[in-house]
Amino acid sequence: MFKKRIAVYFLSIFLAVSLNISIALAKNCICIPDFSKVAEKVSPAVVNVFTTRVIKFSHPSFPDDEMFRFFFGDEFFKRFFGERPHVFKRRSLGSGFIISRDGYIVTNNHVVAKATEIKVVLKDGSEFKAKVVGTDPKTDIALLKIDPKGKKLSVVKFGDSDKLKIGEWVLAIGNPFGLSYTVTAGIVSAKGRVIGEGPYDNFIQTDASINPGNSGGPLVNIEGEVVGINTAIIAGAQGIGFAIPINLAKVIIKQLKEHGRVIRGWLGVYIQELTPELVKAQKLPVNRGAIITKVIPNSPAAKAGLKPGDVIVEYNGKKINHINDLTVAVSTTPPGTKVELVIVRNRKFKRVKVKIGELKESVVSKKAGVLEKFGLVLGDIPPNVRERTGISEGAYVIDVKPGSLASAAGFRRGDIITSINGINVKSAQDAVEILSRIKKGEYATFLVNRGEGALYITILVE
Repeated sequence: MFKKRIAVYFLSIFLAVSLNISIALAKNCICIPDFSKVAEKVSPAVVNVFTTRVIKFSHPSFPDDEMFRFFFGDEFFKRFFGERPHVFKRRSLGSGFIISRDGYIVTNNHVVAKATEIKVVLKDGSEFKAKVVGTDPKTDIALLKIDPKGKKLSVVKFGDSDKLKIGEWVLAIGNPFGLSYTVTAGIVSAKGRVIGEGPYDNFIQTDASINPGNSGGPLVNIEGEVVGINTAIIAGAQGIGFAIPINLAKVIIKQLKEHGRVIRGWLGVYIQELTPELVKAQKLPVNRGAIITKVIPNSPAAKAGLKPGDVIVEYNGKKINHINDLTVAVSTTPPGTKVELVIVRNRKFKRVKVKIGELKESVVSKKAGVLEKFGLVLGDIPPNVRERTGISEGAYVIDVKPGSLASAAGFRRGDIITSINGINVKSAQDAVEILSRIKKGEYATFLVNRGEGALYITILVE
């Protein structure tokens, strides 16, 4: 009997220890979640977006034909190559996701830009014609609308991209290379990435595979909530993709739905990153924030009493670590909103209340007749781009029309034009004036700053 009690005693101890070890291992193990349930939940709300664009030419040739015509002449070209059609259709594909049962769909602006026909295909094969409600090239977001015709649509649920953590699991769902409803998994590699895509860069970086055709599709967390819009890749890179944070997109989507365009907030300051050298030189009590270098007269900032040298460390309760944090926060604040800033002035913290104004975009849109033939949308260099690049004068490329002369020549959004045919360009208006003087059959040679380098781009004016 005694031996049996001893055996039972030791057995109970062994079981208790084993149970505790199992619990400890379970708490600390790295477990790969079951992605199938997430994919099953979200996929019905993901759509394939097919677009068609009719491209017309003023003469029967393609832009690439100009080189052959230049060397061999029109007669030789016509004899051996024949006449090319004046019109052809360019087709492209992308992804999107349904956000409401009445048929609103979110995708990327570059997926539908200048499309003459948009078709949306659901997972069950249902096809719908879609119309563009509104687009925002600066954040690369577009809002589409279909008529469900009584069909019950599946919709996504929005998450909170601010709560994303580095290393957290995410899934990308979309239509890469036309391979419908492809699901890839990875982690959040970084947040707040600035990659030169536009003035409001604030991307989520992920190693979940994102490829051409994924654009506009959702990036979802393990709960099946949309936390980003897949939008960009780096050519030649592997395991690096970028998504627009859904918290930024929510603001844009709301405005596109209500107004068909985006109305941005304006503070009226020029800012730069707070460097370690500035912190030491001015003996600042903080090592983060955006330091004001100039206050625009009669701006909201001027009326609130902000001064050059002030360091903005908080905006309406949100910490400002980098200048891009402030740029995005201000731009997504509705004009007329009163916000509270925390600044550092004379090494002391101070609270300042500001009534945000409306940003008047410095886009040269009224000169569309001059720019349209090139396919460029130009504006003056945004303050945050000036601070980041150190370039204060030039014309900023806000958008490049797909299939245009500029697109064929290699222009990209975010390029900065500093000279045209050897003439310095100080502003977008300068660029328009110079281009307006170039006659048909002449060449326009642009000096373009891109990233840390520069290049020449030449276009034959038609």
